[in-house]
Amino acid sequence: LVKLVESGGGSVGTGGSLRLSCAASGATYARTIMAWFRQAPGKEREGVAGIYVGTGRPVYADSVKDRFTISLDNTKNTVYLQMNTLKPEDTAMYYCAAKEGYGAVLVRDTYGFWGQGTQVTVSS
Repeated sequence: LVKLVESGGGSVGTGGSLRLSCAASGATYARTIMAWFRQAPGKEREGVAGIYVGTGRPVYADSVKDRFTISLDNTKNTVYLQMNTLKPEDTAMYYCAAKEGYGAVLVRDTYGFWGQGTQVTVSS
């Protein structure tokens, strides 16, 4: 069992920045990929960015490429999401996720472990 706890959400204006953190505990050795998803009201939960735990290779959704950066500190079992040049359409609840297998990085249904989420609000 892997427990995930997110932090770092908040409210910013357009063009602002936020850094989300996700601390993993429990059977952290079982993680192969960690990722960030987001869900806006009335919309499906969508993949934002993921990272391979073993190699550190990142994967990004087109909507956040060149604005968001995912990184991993294995010594702290923590994954980060640095979000720059934020837009109102980035407003959502952001969730950290982890999985034990490989396959599609940004597909929600392939993840078995989820955090409770942290709210990000970007005002225009």
